[in-house]
Order: sequence, then C-alpha cells, then structure tokens
Amino acid sequence: MLFLGLGTGLGSTLIVNGIVESMELGHLPYKKATFEDYVGSRGLERYGKKQWRKYVADVVARLIAALEPEDVVLGGGNVHKLKELPPGCREGDQANAFIGGFRLWQEAGNHKPSTAKGARPPNWT
Repeated sequence: MLFLGLGTGLGSTLIVNGIVESMELGHLPYKKATFEDYVGSRGLERYGKKQWRKYVADVVARLIAALEPEDVVLGGGNVHKLKELPPGCREGDQANAFIGGFRLWQEAGNHKPSTAKGARPPNWT
C-alpha cells in the first residue's frame, strides 16, 4: 500500500508485507522544483485549486506507475480539496492512522501505549 498525505508538503509511506517504510517522495524533482512544491500547501496557494488538482493527479499517476502499489490511500489535510480522487485511489481516514500505529507498536512487542489524554484507540484490547 502507498499512502500519500496532501498537507503542508507531500507525506509518503509504503507498506510492503506488513513493513512500514516512511519515505520522502515529496522531495523528488518535478518540473522546476519538487513534488511537494506543486502538491503541498505552497503549490495550492501558488497555482490555485484548479491547477493544483491537475498536479495532484499527475504526481499520483507518476508514483503509481513507478511503485506499482496494490492499494493507494490519499489523506492529509488537503485531500478534501479534491473534487474527485485520482484513478486507483481511495481516501484514508485520519483515525485509522492512529489505530494502525498502535497496532504496529503492539505487534512489535512493545507495551500498550499510555491511556493519558485519549492516547488509546477505541476498543483497545
């Protein structure tokens, strides 16, 4: 699974066989700058929503072609500014990021996280 977070920049994580690998795909060169310069908040402000959406579609298509993921999840604070998701993508839920992180922590043999200030996901066992 490839996760791409549309926010201040371009967050990216690849999950293969249960292994989570944070990546810095947003720093790859694109046009006259980097991917995140076009699809992050700076790109949205600089190019406007209509052109930004086109850049998002292009960047996502390039990353899908290069990495060939089985599943692509888009998230981040700006995902809701897309009229439609690029082909082959689905929208992620922010709550799932926390639950997934807790599950990975537990599977790695670590102790349960603190319950302070809602640090646990619902139905933690």
